[in-house]
Formats: sequence, C-alpha cells, structure tokens
Amino acid sequence: MAKDMRLLWCAGSPFCWRVMIALEEKNLKDYNQKCLSFEKNEHKSKEVMDINPRGQMPTFKHGDKILNESLAACFYLESQFKSQGNKLIPDGAAEQALMYQRLFEGFTLTQKMVDFMYYNWTVPEEERHESAQKRNKEALIAELKLWEGYLDKAPCCMVGKTFTLADVAVYTIVAVIFHYGLCEERYPKLAAYYNGLKDRPSIKATWPLIWTDSPKEDMLKDF
Repeated sequence: MAKDMRLLWCAGSPFCWRVMIALEEKNLKDYNQKCLSFEKNEHKSKEVMDINPRGQMPTFKHGDKILNESLAACFYLESQFKSQGNKLIPDGAAEQALMYQRLFEGFTLTQKMVDFMYYNWTVPEEERHESAQKRNKEALIAELKLWEGYLDKAPCCMVGKTFTLADVAVYTIVAVIFHYGLCEERYPKLAAYYNGLKDRPSIKATWPLIWTDSPKEDMLKDF
C-alpha cells in the first residue's frame, strides 16, 4: 500500500515533517522517499519541477495522485486511510471545530515566525530597518502569548488529550521556534507541549536529523 507512495523532502523543513508524521500516524511506514538538499538547490531539479512546478518541498505522490501542499497531503492520508493507524480528525463536533480552528490559526503562527526569521536571514545587517525588526518581533511575541494561553486549557495537545491534525500542523512550527532558541522559562505552556510530544512515536521516528547533528540556534533567545 505505502509502496505506491513517494515523498520528496528536505531536512529541517517543518512542512515536509508534517507529511512524515502523518504517514507514521497512519501506519504507512514503508513509503518510498528521497531527501533533497535546499543548499544544493535540488528542490529546483527536473525531478521535482516535473511534478511540482513551484519547486517547493514537500512533493508527495500516491500512485498517479500528486499533492504538493503539506496539509493537503495530511488531509488526504487521513481521508483515504481513516480506519488505519491513529484517527487524526475527532468525531465530536466541538472537538472538530477546535481542531480546525487551531490548525488554520497555525498559518498565522507560521507567518509571524517567517516574517521575523526570514527578514534576518535575507536582509543584510547593514540594510535592516530597526522599525521593521521591532514590528516583526512584537508581532511574533504577541502570537506566542496567544498560543501560550490556548494551552492553559489543553496542555497535552491542541484538542484536549487527543492528538489530531492540528498537532501535526502546529507542532512542527513550535519545534522550529524552540530550535531557534525560544526561552522555555518564558513560555512554560508551549515548552510543556513541545517537550511532552517529543517522545510520541511518530514524532520521535521522524525527528529532523539535521537538528540532532547540530546545536540549537539562538535567534529567538531574547523573545
């Protein structure tokens, strides 16, 4: 079954990681995969561009079906393999509503993170505007505090004690933020969520090796 699946991915990408977690959760472990390098520009290779014209990662195929968006692939896997592995969409209407809400709010968390981090990565230090850096930093801090509050009521997972697609989507972003130095003492609820799911089999099995082999960064240490 999983042998008809192929995943092209890049190490350290939270979007690729989502698909890998979903595959593990649905017990689809023997899929074909290939790790490409952003640094070598392999995500723009003909192999990728033939099926993903934007040249982005991940690229996922199941038979002749192509899904080049990470959440699209995750929803597809849950839909097609409902009775296999762990259920990632709860049955109850209230739980579903919260799951969808947190999952789509994850786009905002991602954007706030990207706005700050990519500004510092892509704009030379001498060309950076203090006002832009301050605005991006304040926006990310406000967003992090919002998520810290959410976890007052659901400390284990985004929907109570049930691991759902919301966690597949949001956990990978939270993990990136902590990898880049977010202070656990300042955000204890987010830290508990981050550390509490580290040993979940699907997350542990797919943990980015690039992080294991390199120390944490400190870009967000002052947040």
